[in-house]
Amino acid sequence: MKTPKRIEPLIQDGLVDEVIRQLMSGKEAAVYVVRCGEEIRCAKVYKEAHKRSFRQSVNYTEGRKVKNSRRARAMEKGTRYGRKAQEEAWQNAEVDALYRLAAAGVRVPKPYNFHEGVLLMELLMDLEGNAAPRLNDLALTAELAREYHLILIRQVVRMLCAGIIHGDLSEYNVLVDSTGPVIIDLPQAIDAAATNQALKMLLRDVENLAAYFGRFAPELLATDYGREIWALYQSSKLHPESVLTGCFKQIESPVDMNSVMREINDTLKEEEARRLYRLLRSAQ
Repeated sequence: MKTPKRIEPLIQDGLVDEVIRQLMSGKEAAVYVVRCGEEIRCAKVYKEAHKRSFRQSVNYTEGRKVKNSRRARAMEKGTRYGRKAQEEAWQNAEVDALYRLAAAGVRVPKPYNFHEGVLLMELLMDLEGNAAPRLNDLALTAELAREYHLILIRQVVRMLCAGIIHGDLSEYNVLVDSTGPVIIDLPQAIDAAATNQALKMLLRDVENLAAYFGRFAPELLATDYGREIWALYQSSKLHPESVLTGCFKQIESPVDMNSVMREINDTLKEEEARRLYRLLRSAQ
Protein backbone atom coordinates (compact mmCIF):
# COMPACT_ATOMS: atom_id res chain seq x y z
CA MET A 1 0.00 0.00 0.00
CA LYS A 2 1.01 3.64 -0.32
CA THR A 3 3.16 4.74 2.60
CA PRO A 4 1.29 7.17 4.88
CA LYS A 5 3.04 10.53 5.05
CA ARG A 6 3.57 10.30 8.81
CA ILE A 7 5.46 6.99 8.46
CA GLU A 8 7.79 8.22 5.70
CA PRO A 9 10.39 9.59 8.19
CA LEU A 10 10.63 6.14 9.82
CA ILE A 11 11.34 4.53 6.44
CA GLN A 12 13.95 7.18 5.67
CA ASP A 13 15.61 6.55 9.04
CA GLY A 14 15.60 2.77 8.57
CA LEU A 15 13.14 2.00 11.38
CA VAL A 16 10.45 0.67 9.02
CA ASP A 17 11.02 -1.18 5.76
CA GLU A 18 7.47 -1.56 4.48
CA VAL A 19 3.88 -0.65 5.32
CA ILE A 20 1.80 -3.77 4.75
CA ARG A 21 -1.74 -2.59 5.52
CA GLN A 22 -3.87 -0.46 7.78
CA LEU A 23 -5.05 -2.37 10.81
CA MET A 24 -7.54 0.07 12.28
CA SER A 25 -8.42 3.73 12.68
CA GLY A 26 -9.73 4.96 16.02
CA LYS A 27 -10.55 8.16 17.84
CA GLU A 28 -6.92 8.84 18.74
CA ALA A 29 -4.80 7.19 16.08
CA ALA A 30 -4.52 5.00 13.01
CA VAL A 31 -2.61 1.72 13.34
CA TYR A 32 -0.69 0.07 10.50
CA VAL A 33 0.95 -3.33 10.14
CA VAL A 34 4.58 -2.75 9.15
CA ARG A 35 7.69 -4.78 8.45
CA CYS A 36 10.84 -3.90 10.35
CA GLY A 37 13.58 -6.13 8.95
CA GLU A 38 12.33 -9.66 9.55
CA GLU A 39 9.87 -8.56 12.25
CA ILE A 40 6.20 -7.72 11.70
CA ARG A 41 5.12 -4.96 14.05
CA CYS A 42 2.47 -2.27 14.24
CA ALA A 43 2.87 1.47 13.91
CA LYS A 44 0.48 3.72 15.82
CA VAL A 45 0.18 7.08 14.09
CA TYR A 46 -1.39 9.65 16.39
CA LYS A 47 -4.01 11.91 14.89
CA GLU A 48 -3.63 15.66 15.19
CA ALA A 49 -5.53 17.19 18.08
CA HIS A 50 -8.21 18.86 15.93
CA LYS A 51 -8.91 15.54 14.17
CA ARG A 52 -9.39 13.49 17.33
CA SER A 53 -12.79 12.83 18.83
CA PHE A 54 -11.14 12.21 22.21
CA ARG A 55 -10.19 15.54 23.80
CA GLN A 56 -7.48 16.01 26.37
CA SER A 57 -9.14 16.62 29.71
CA VAL A 58 -7.67 18.22 32.82
CA ASN A 59 -8.68 15.01 34.60
CA TYR A 60 -6.07 13.16 32.53
CA THR A 61 -3.33 15.79 32.23
CA GLU A 62 -3.39 16.87 35.88
CA GLY A 63 -0.13 15.98 37.62
CA ARG A 64 1.88 15.56 34.43
CA LYS A 65 5.09 17.49 34.94
CA VAL A 66 6.97 19.36 32.22
CA LYS A 67 10.64 19.82 33.12
CA ASN A 68 11.30 22.58 30.59
CA SER A 69 9.94 25.82 32.09
CA ARG A 70 9.63 27.52 28.68
CA ARG A 71 7.51 24.64 27.38
CA ALA A 72 5.40 24.68 30.54
CA ARG A 73 4.67 28.41 30.20
CA ALA A 74 3.86 28.05 26.53
CA MET A 75 1.48 25.17 27.27
CA GLU A 76 -0.30 27.25 29.92
CA LYS A 77 -0.67 30.19 27.53
CA GLY A 78 -1.86 28.00 24.66
CA THR A 79 0.56 29.44 22.11
CA ARG A 80 1.25 27.60 18.85
CA TYR A 81 4.48 26.27 20.33
CA GLY A 82 2.61 25.42 23.53
CA ARG A 83 -0.08 23.47 21.67
CA LYS A 84 2.61 21.51 19.83
CA ALA A 85 4.40 20.81 23.10
CA GLN A 86 1.13 19.74 24.71
CA GLU A 87 0.46 17.35 21.84
CA GLU A 88 3.94 15.85 22.19
CA ALA A 89 3.42 15.44 25.94
CA TRP A 90 0.09 13.71 25.29
CA GLN A 91 1.74 11.21 22.94
CA ASN A 92 4.74 10.70 25.19
CA ALA A 93 2.42 9.79 28.06
CA GLU A 94 1.46 6.54 26.32
CA VAL A 95 5.05 5.73 25.45
CA ASP A 96 6.21 6.31 29.02
CA ALA A 97 3.30 4.30 30.42
CA LEU A 98 3.97 1.36 28.09
CA TYR A 99 7.62 1.14 29.10
CA ARG A 100 6.79 1.42 32.81
CA LEU A 101 4.00 -1.13 32.65
CA ALA A 102 5.93 -3.60 30.52
CA ALA A 103 8.76 -3.42 33.07
CA ALA A 104 6.24 -4.05 35.86
CA GLY A 105 4.93 -7.19 34.16
CA VAL A 106 1.60 -5.73 33.02
CA ARG A 107 0.18 -7.28 29.85
CA VAL A 108 0.59 -4.44 27.35
CA PRO A 109 2.04 -4.41 23.82
CA LYS A 110 5.84 -4.31 23.93
CA PRO A 111 7.05 -0.87 22.78
CA TYR A 112 10.05 -0.69 20.43
CA ASN A 113 10.47 2.92 19.37
CA PHE A 114 8.77 6.32 19.25
CA HIS A 115 9.78 8.56 16.38
CA GLU A 116 8.18 11.59 14.74
CA GLY A 117 4.84 11.00 16.46
CA VAL A 118 4.69 7.32 15.51
CA LEU A 119 4.86 4.53 18.09
CA LEU A 120 6.34 1.23 16.95
CA MET A 121 5.21 -1.70 19.07
CA GLU A 122 4.45 -5.39 19.18
CA LEU A 123 1.77 -6.73 16.86
CA LEU A 124 -0.51 -8.93 18.93
CA MET A 125 -1.74 -12.13 17.26
CA ASP A 126 -4.45 -14.67 17.99
CA LEU A 127 -4.07 -18.47 17.87
CA GLU A 128 -4.61 -18.50 14.09
CA GLY A 129 -1.87 -15.94 13.48
CA ASN A 130 -4.28 -13.11 12.74
CA ALA A 131 -4.24 -9.70 14.38
CA ALA A 132 -5.70 -10.05 17.86
CA PRO A 133 -9.38 -9.01 18.09
CA ARG A 134 -10.79 -6.50 20.53
CA LEU A 135 -12.49 -7.97 23.57
CA ASN A 136 -15.74 -6.35 22.44
CA ASP A 137 -15.74 -8.44 19.27
CA LEU A 138 -15.77 -11.78 21.08
CA ALA A 139 -18.68 -13.91 22.29
CA LEU A 140 -17.81 -15.20 25.76
CA THR A 141 -19.06 -18.03 27.89
CA ALA A 142 -19.75 -17.30 31.54
CA GLU A 143 -16.64 -19.27 32.49
CA LEU A 144 -14.39 -17.37 30.08
CA ALA A 145 -15.90 -14.04 31.18
CA ARG A 146 -15.00 -14.81 34.81
CA GLU A 147 -11.48 -15.85 33.78
CA TYR A 148 -10.83 -12.74 31.68
CA HIS A 149 -12.37 -10.47 34.31
CA LEU A 150 -10.06 -11.87 36.98
CA ILE A 151 -7.04 -11.51 34.70
CA LEU A 152 -7.84 -7.86 33.99
CA ILE A 153 -8.53 -7.04 37.65
CA ARG A 154 -5.08 -8.42 38.46
CA GLN A 155 -3.64 -6.26 35.68
CA VAL A 156 -5.36 -3.20 37.15
CA VAL A 157 -3.74 -4.03 40.49
CA ARG A 158 -0.32 -4.47 38.89
CA MET A 159 -0.76 -1.16 37.07
CA LEU A 160 -1.64 0.65 40.27
CA CYS A 161 1.36 -0.89 42.01
CA ALA A 162 3.40 0.74 39.24
CA GLY A 163 1.66 4.04 40.00
CA ILE A 164 -0.55 4.13 36.90
CA ILE A 165 -4.32 4.09 36.29
CA HIS A 166 -5.52 3.49 32.71
CA GLY A 167 -8.29 6.08 32.89
CA ASP A 168 -10.30 4.79 29.91
CA LEU A 169 -10.32 1.03 30.38
CA SER A 170 -13.17 -0.87 28.75
CA GLU A 171 -13.85 -3.76 26.40
CA TYR A 172 -12.78 -1.46 23.55
CA ASN A 173 -9.27 -0.98 24.97
CA VAL A 174 -8.44 -4.65 25.47
CA LEU A 175 -7.15 -7.05 22.81
CA VAL A 176 -7.22 -10.82 23.24
CA ASP A 177 -4.15 -12.51 21.80
CA SER A 178 -3.14 -16.16 21.86
CA THR A 179 -2.52 -16.04 25.62
CA GLY A 180 -5.37 -13.83 26.83
CA PRO A 181 -6.33 -10.17 27.40
CA VAL A 182 -3.83 -7.40 26.69
CA ILE A 183 -4.45 -3.77 27.71
CA ILE A 184 -3.96 -1.12 25.00
CA ASP A 185 -4.50 2.62 24.36
CA LEU A 186 -2.78 4.47 27.19
CA PRO A 187 -2.31 8.16 26.18
CA GLN A 188 -4.79 9.15 28.89
CA ALA A 189 -3.05 7.08 31.60
CA ILE A 190 -2.73 9.00 34.86
CA ASP A 191 -0.27 9.12 37.74
CA ALA A 192 -2.21 7.75 40.70
CA ALA A 193 -0.22 9.71 43.27
CA ALA A 194 -0.38 13.06 41.48
CA THR A 195 -4.01 13.24 40.38
CA ASN A 196 -7.01 14.23 42.47
CA GLN A 197 -9.25 12.22 40.16
CA ALA A 198 -7.31 8.96 40.71
CA LEU A 199 -10.00 7.19 42.75
CA LYS A 200 -12.75 8.27 40.36
CA MET A 201 -10.78 7.01 37.35
CA LEU A 202 -9.90 3.70 39.00
CA LEU A 203 -13.51 3.05 40.01
CA ARG A 204 -14.72 3.83 36.51
CA ASP A 205 -12.18 1.45 34.95
CA VAL A 206 -13.17 -1.37 37.30
CA GLU A 207 -16.90 -0.68 36.92
CA ASN A 208 -16.55 -0.75 33.12
CA LEU A 209 -15.02 -4.22 33.36
CA ALA A 210 -17.76 -5.45 35.71
CA ALA A 211 -20.48 -4.05 33.44
CA TYR A 212 -19.08 -5.73 30.34
CA PHE A 213 -18.26 -9.14 31.81
CA GLY A 214 -21.46 -8.99 33.84
CA ARG A 215 -23.38 -9.47 30.59
CA PHE A 216 -22.05 -13.02 30.49
CA ALA A 217 -21.59 -13.70 34.23
CA PRO A 218 -24.19 -11.55 36.07
CA GLU A 219 -22.71 -12.18 39.53
CA LEU A 220 -19.78 -9.92 38.57
CA LEU A 221 -22.14 -6.94 38.64
CA ALA A 222 -22.32 -7.22 42.43
CA THR A 223 -18.54 -7.07 42.97
CA ASP A 224 -16.73 -4.02 44.35
CA TYR A 225 -13.09 -4.61 43.44
CA GLY A 226 -12.43 -0.92 42.83
CA ARG A 227 -12.91 0.27 46.41
CA GLU A 228 -11.20 -2.82 47.77
CA ILE A 229 -8.15 -2.16 45.60
CA TRP A 230 -8.08 1.53 46.51
CA ALA A 231 -8.34 0.84 50.24
CA LEU A 232 -5.32 -1.48 50.04
CA TYR A 233 -3.44 1.08 47.95
CA GLN A 234 -4.12 3.91 50.39
CA SER A 235 -2.94 1.81 53.31
CA SER A 236 0.24 0.78 51.41
CA LYS A 237 -0.87 -2.87 51.53
CA LEU A 238 -1.45 -3.35 47.81
CA HIS A 239 1.03 -5.53 45.95
CA PRO A 240 0.85 -7.37 42.59
CA GLU A 241 -0.18 -10.65 44.22
CA SER A 242 -2.76 -9.21 46.64
CA VAL A 243 -5.64 -11.62 47.24
CA LEU A 244 -8.93 -9.86 46.50
CA THR A 245 -12.48 -10.80 47.45
CA GLY A 246 -14.50 -8.40 45.31
CA CYS A 247 -16.23 -7.21 48.48
CA PHE A 248 -15.75 -3.95 50.32
CA LYS A 249 -17.41 -2.67 53.46
CA GLN A 250 -16.91 0.95 54.39
CA ILE A 251 -15.98 1.25 58.05
CA GLU A 252 -17.63 4.38 59.32
CA SER A 253 -16.46 5.85 62.59
CA PRO A 254 -19.16 7.39 64.80
CA VAL A 255 -19.30 11.17 64.60
CA ASP A 256 -18.06 12.96 67.73
CA MET A 257 -20.78 15.61 67.97
CA ASN A 258 -19.12 17.27 70.98
CA SER A 259 -15.98 17.92 68.93
CA VAL A 260 -18.04 19.21 66.01
CA MET A 261 -19.94 21.63 68.27
CA ARG A 262 -16.71 22.83 69.87
CA GLU A 263 -15.27 23.62 66.44
CA ILE A 264 -18.45 25.48 65.45
CA ASN A 265 -18.43 27.51 68.69
CA ASP A 266 -14.74 28.33 68.31
CA THR A 267 -15.36 29.53 64.75
CA LEU A 268 -18.29 31.71 65.90
CA LYS A 269 -16.19 33.22 68.67
CA GLU A 270 -13.37 34.04 66.27
CA GLU A 271 -15.80 35.67 63.84
CA GLU A 272 -17.38 37.70 66.66
CA ALA A 273 -13.94 38.86 67.80
CA ARG A 274 -13.07 39.97 64.26
CA ARG A 275 -16.38 41.83 64.00
CA LEU A 276 -15.75 43.70 67.26
CA TYR A 277 -12.22 44.53 66.17
CA ARG A 278 -13.50 46.05 62.92
CA LEU A 279 -16.08 48.09 64.87
CA LEU A 280 -13.41 49.46 67.21
CA ARG A 281 -11.12 50.35 64.30
CA SER A 282 -13.92 52.17 62.48
CA ALA A 283 -14.81 54.16 65.66
CA GLN A 284 -11.26 55.51 66.04
